[in-house]
Amino acid sequence: MLAAPVPVDRPVTGYSIDSRSLQPGDLFFAVRGPRHDGHDYIEAALNKGAAAAVAEERWAERHLNVNPVLAVGDPAESLRRLAHRCRGRWGGQVVGVTGSNGKTTTKDLVAAALRTRYRVSKSEGNLNNELGLPLSLLRADDASEIVVLEMGMNHRGEIQRLAEIARPTVAVVTNVNPAHLENFASVDEIALAKRELIESLSDEGTAVLNADDERVREFAKVHRGRAVTFGLDTAADFRAEPAESMSAAGVSFRLGGSAGSREAPPLRFSSPLLGRHNIMNLLAAIAVASVFGIKAAELPEALAKLPPASMRGEVEKLGDVLVFNDCYNSNPQAVLAMLDVLLRTEARRRVAVLGEMKELGERAPQLHREVGRALAEAKVDAVVGVEGSARAIADEAVRHGFPSRAAHFFEDAEEAGEFLATFLKPGDVALFKASRGVGLERALERVRKQLVSS
Repeated sequence: MLAAPVPVDRPVTGYSIDSRSLQPGDLFFAVRGPRHDGHDYIEAALNKGAAAAVAEERWAERHLNVNPVLAVGDPAESLRRLAHRCRGRWGGQVVGVTGSNGKTTTKDLVAAALRTRYRVSKSEGNLNNELGLPLSLLRADDASEIVVLEMGMNHRGEIQRLAEIARPTVAVVTNVNPAHLENFASVDEIALAKRELIESLSDEGTAVLNADDERVREFAKVHRGRAVTFGLDTAADFRAEPAESMSAAGVSFRLGGSAGSREAPPLRFSSPLLGRHNIMNLLAAIAVASVFGIKAAELPEALAKLPPASMRGEVEKLGDVLVFNDCYNSNPQAVLAMLDVLLRTEARRRVAVLGEMKELGERAPQLHREVGRALAEAKVDAVVGVEGSARAIADEAVRHGFPSRAAHFFEDAEEAGEFLATFLKPGDVALFKASRGVGLERALERVRKQLVSS
């Protein structure tokens, strides 16, 4: 925990905005959200042993019998200010990671690579917004030399504000794709929002950029300091050689590129992570490690040990059915990346279970149809769309020649799970992928119960 100047008598040993997960000694910030108001849970937090609660002044004035309470104008803003102040007092280095896809996995890989030499803390899960990032920063080990923080956004200006709190010294951008389009007019606008991380760097900072993504590659032009690149298809400082291997067991590749080629003999990396997109995430971690003086030769073992995060490309064997559990999030590029994994896997039948891709705004129908056309062109044996706009995936696939008997749609995950529990047969490989709001893991749980018990 980064040392924080907090004016309360009880020792503060942590920070929380959720009374359910609060630990004794935590400083509880009563944050107002779209569905819950933290002020409703102040007494519960104090009863669980919170060191104090940070509440709005108007609430504190009406609840003088509740204590200890620190009265402020806005608890959320106080959380951010405290994190910013602690960042300045701590004085270590921060790696900020953003992008449309791969932020969490890249953050975890970067932390694993840096831990080969340094004391490192990182964001918990995907705590990457204007509440999650300050919490992650405050919860970092005070002995850390480097903190690796994931930075997400839904609107312009959010990453700029996160960067003002965290003051990153290294900034990583994985890619820019159609995600959160409901709040942007175009992918170019999304790129401008992601670029805020690079713009936040001082001249002494380092930008680590995806050379294969033209928009991201151009970010180097707005940074007067050092830029390090990684990629698969484009000349880059760190590049995977063309003969990379991908299967249900994971990925492996030889490191090349202008920086990687200095290693002799050529280094080979292997990982249980799935797909070409995770080779990119691994290359990003190798590139970041180089900024801190860690040679690629020091990294193969550390990177090989990191398993996929929950519902982010997990591989499960359910009886004689192989399942790729990628239920955590989805957008068009992420779907195509996992479809590539599915197509590379030997199977009696390949089944794509695709839930709605949310937060795509007015382009949602078009983008779902594009995925449907990709399915029609691929050698997938069945498609199951789940919820809302996912109907367009199945319909468009059929419109472009996919067998109608092999295209299915269900309005909710439970209904899809009931169907899949009897539809999937020994030798099948199934991809489960959707935006978090679909809850596609509920369909997978129904399948799991059926196949494991049979």
